Amino acid sequence: MNEDIVLNEHHKEEFPPAHTAEHLLNQTMVRLFGCERSFNAHVERKKSKMTFRLDHKPTRQEEREIEREMQRLIDEDLPVTFEFVTRDTLPEGVSPDRLPDDASETIRLVRIGDYDVCPCIGKHVRSTSQIGRFEMLGTNWDEHEKTFRVRFKVVQ
Repeated sequence: MNEDIVLNEHHKEEFPPAHTAEHLLNQTMVRLFGCERSFNAHVERKKSKMTFRLDHKPTRQEEREIEREMQRLIDEDLPVTFEFVTRDTLPEGVSPDRLPDDASETIRLVRIGDYDVCPCIGKHVRSTSQIGRFEMLGTNWDEHEKTFRVRFKVVQ
């Protein structure tokens, strides 16, 4: 199928390098902390932020590991590919829970090598090396809510 097919209305013009980094950061956090994907993300060209629910405040060492892993994945030049499936044939581990209620029966999956796969209709780079350099700008921990916000940018 052609990746230019419009399955659902999409009103946002993503910056593909930052949007692809969003996918990588989501999976990195899932793998490093055993958490869910971000529940609040604002991804833009100049700077981005994503918020995760964690069971503890990450240490400085853990924060550096996030940044190192992100850059390793970018440098690995993983291919970014697309696949079309139906709602009832989503691969194991891909949840339909975050799909909008009016999502079409056909779902576009975005795969980043063997590292990440998730439903997405946004724009992406062709391979992770096109992201550039991942820079963590800072983090915030909310002890009461047990949320961890990562602020970052990608530099090309």
